Amino acid sequence: ETYLLYFILFLVQLVVPVIIPRGKMSAAAATGRFMYFAFGSNLLRERLQLANPSATFCTTGRLKDYVLNFGLWERHVDNAWHGGVATIEFCPGAEVWGVIWTLSNENLTSLDNQEGVSQGKYSPLEVLVETDEGLMLCRTYQMNNFHACPPSPQYKQVVCLGAEQNGLPDEYLKRLEAIETNTYSGPSILDQIKSVMK
Repeated sequence: ETYLLYFILFLVQLVVPVIIPRGKMSAAAATGRFMYFAFGSNLLRERLQLANPSATFCTTGRLKDYVLNFGLWERHVDNAWHGGVATIEFCPGAEVWGVIWTLSNENLTSLDNQEGVSQGKYSPLEVLVETDEGLMLCRTYQMNNFHACPPSPQYKQVVCLGAEQNGLPDEYLKRLEAIETNTYSGPSILDQIKSVMK
């Protein structure tokens, strides 16, 4: 069944882009930019632009048949957020809301580095995101070797701030606000973000 599912998803990736309104996609590609679907801390513009200054808001959207989870790529590994971080997992009937950003191709490496691609933490993934303007094909990232782990309060705060900043649906924001966290209370990347937001 898994192979059949991947084959169907492969066919969808081939066929659906033909019927996607391609205005923004083509414009982005023509100007040396790519589209990125963010669902975790990169929902917040100031966080994403710390390492990827070219990031520009495009629109919000919904990724169907995926669920938002928080965890780590290894058990008990320490990280800059001191807790679990966001990922998506295939889950029929579920949905994840997020922001579509356009970034300069020059920031592709910095975005991959932020997501730990070369270290095997995340893998890039092409997904079709539903927007008010139609389906958009975007780059996103999925955690490898997922181990469930609650996020720190600081990480959750950044995710919620980003959702609010970009007008994600109120019902989805309530779901984010209901996420349980660990009890970490020390310094984190949030401190850098706050200095930029002042």
